[in-house]
Amino acid sequence: MKESFWITSSAEPGTDALFRGTFRLERESRARLCLIGASWYQLWINGAWLLEGPLRYPLEAPEFQTMEIELATGPHVLAIHARHDGVDTRMLKATAPYLCVRLFDNERAIPIAWKGAPLARQSSTVSWLQPPPLRRINPQLGWADHRDTRLEPEHWRETAFDDSAWNDPITGVSDLPEPVVAKLSPVQCFRHELTPLAEGPLATTFGLPDDEPAYAFFVRDRICQTLPARGRWYLYDLGRVRLGRPSITLEAPAGALIEMASAEALTGGHVSPLINTSTGPSCNLDRFVARGGRQTFTPLVPKGGRFLEVHVLGAGSETCPVKAKYLERCYHAPTEASLACGDALLETIWVAGAETHRACTEDALTDNPTRERGQWTGDAAATGIENSAVLFHDQLLCRRALVQAALCAREDGMVAAVCPGGCYHMSTYAFLWVAAVRRYHGNTGDRSLLDELWPAAVRNMQALEPFLGEEGLRNEAGQIFVDWGYRTEEPIDTATNLLLLHAMREMAAWAEETGRDGGSYRERAGTLETMLGARLSAKLDSGNWPAVGYHSAALAMMLGLVEDETACLDHLAAHLLDCFPNNLEAPRNESPLDFNARLITPYFGHFVFPLFFERGRTDFVLDQYRTCWGWLLEDGRTTLPEVFDTRWSHCHQWSGCPTWQMSRYLLGLRPRLDLAADTFEFCLAPGSLAGARGRLHHPAGGWIDIEWQASNGLIEYSCRADAQLIVRFNDGTVRKIAARDHATWKLR
Repeated sequence: MKESFWITSSAEPGTDALFRGTFRLERESRARLCLIGASWYQLWINGAWLLEGPLRYPLEAPEFQTMEIELATGPHVLAIHARHDGVDTRMLKATAPYLCVRLFDNERAIPIAWKGAPLARQSSTVSWLQPPPLRRINPQLGWADHRDTRLEPEHWRETAFDDSAWNDPITGVSDLPEPVVAKLSPVQCFRHELTPLAEGPLATTFGLPDDEPAYAFFVRDRICQTLPARGRWYLYDLGRVRLGRPSITLEAPAGALIEMASAEALTGGHVSPLINTSTGPSCNLDRFVARGGRQTFTPLVPKGGRFLEVHVLGAGSETCPVKAKYLERCYHAPTEASLACGDALLETIWVAGAETHRACTEDALTDNPTRERGQWTGDAAATGIENSAVLFHDQLLCRRALVQAALCAREDGMVAAVCPGGCYHMSTYAFLWVAAVRRYHGNTGDRSLLDELWPAAVRNMQALEPFLGEEGLRNEAGQIFVDWGYRTEEPIDTATNLLLLHAMREMAAWAEETGRDGGSYRERAGTLETMLGARLSAKLDSGNWPAVGYHSAALAMMLGLVEDETACLDHLAAHLLDCFPNNLEAPRNESPLDFNARLITPYFGHFVFPLFFERGRTDFVLDQYRTCWGWLLEDGRTTLPEVFDTRWSHCHQWSGCPTWQMSRYLLGLRPRLDLAADTFEFCLAPGSLAGARGRLHHPAGGWIDIEWQASNGLIEYSCRADAQLIVRFNDGTVRKIAARDHATWKLR
């Protein structure tokens, strides 16, 4: 990458650098900015904040983030604060520090003259102590801010700043391939004004100023009945779990300590900077030392949480006035999709799923915004892709997840389960990936993805061949993840092989859709189906449905391998009702290391509940939403936790299956653009509801408004769309509805 640059040829992990790039325009221009780096940065133009990044990418396939900006005639300054992570994170693998910036007026490159300077490490607050070590947010993320702003140049982002003492950067510092422009819209920044939920006096209670910051923060005295106050604390509620950066403005004396910590939930009424299930030490906290006077403190790197607590410490800090904003990093604006069904709890659950999904969108569809920010293939391929399809027009995050999973495949071809930073590979997620590529085609009509990813799909299935035998796929093919709490004692796991059968069938259909020969996949699927049918029959003979198990029973029914569907549904319902939170005496999912057949999760509802909807048992599913997802939203939670236990993440998009399922089955339309443009299946499953109304996005643009009412055994259904609708019914009939026409029909 010839145009890459940095202040040195190497750097210590966690160190920061400042850059200024000057250029002049001879005429007004709508310029196109392209930017990439090795790890996190913020960029300003002429002193105004513009963007943050980089977009995550595999090191073998770097991608520019781009933005168009209106620029006047005359001089301009790009200012960048960049950090060298130097460690693997969920976003990126570690690589040498670099930035690469290109600016174009139409296709003409605009030359930029760069200057750079290192950002000094935080000095100790006590002269005879060494500066404190930098802390990572946790082992899956980068570094927290620990900055003494007295050491930072003032006004360095402004055009008038004198950077003549700064050095010319070293160029050509990265040996990565030339970047291409990412197929992604810009990630947005939503600004929220904050008012304190509570505030009070503050005193330290633990050790020296440079001791363990997360612990020292949490144990400070916030009442000061016996200790003299030497500062003040402020607590803010962000309304839901968000990813972003606080922006705190205050008048503080020189040397005052300002710390800001976030958490998804309060502990004893306060924020703990420790992140649950972090796989190691965590510090969801940023520390600044004040320059003195009026100053705004904003961390470099976004972090997740719902509650924000700010501490101001030091002589003269007891009454510092504070103005707080929150700069939320999010891909999607609030959705215009909706659902109303006359049940306030169900409607609240629908909104919580939508907002949980949105909270987990940035440059990727992530699992959660706080602990990990990981792009997990299974999360995107299941609930993620379906919620995205009912909520938003822009489906590029889902496309990106599927493409990057292929780019980060294992050497033998198995697509990644999480990527592009810290890649893992799981056979079960590799199977879900196959089905998700086809589902993306059905949701969007984007056939190009089928052609683009076919070679990767072939290699993905070839990776299994050394582990396949007459009895199916051995467990050694890759890590098995069917669900939390699930563990198999079989050397050839039944649920895993059911997912493999699903992938084989999808590969055959994929091949045939694109004019290829799918015969070999059909043949393998037939062999596997015969084996699994015999295995399921043997299990039923030996111990009925409990011998088959909850997960295998659901997957077998999904694949049409169950003869007695009523008995299978009865088993699934009984199992659910015997598990927490339906049964409050049942085992709880306390940690990822708990394995118990009586554990259920929100995630697996993605596979289980359509079986009930599609067989006339809607009321059972809605009761499950009320009981189980209602439990998730107790105690004021506004996003959906990862499992039915509050000791895990409180915002995890894979828990949102009620949102897509209610949108599809209670409004009645499912896109099938793989069949033809503008085509939808009619899939209404009303149960005993008296009616519903709502809005779904149309992949061709605009919205579909739907309303129905039930009375005396008849349903009057009406819809109006901004683009043509072709509705296919179960009896084979087809109804074409012109754009903006209002169509009504009756159903019994």
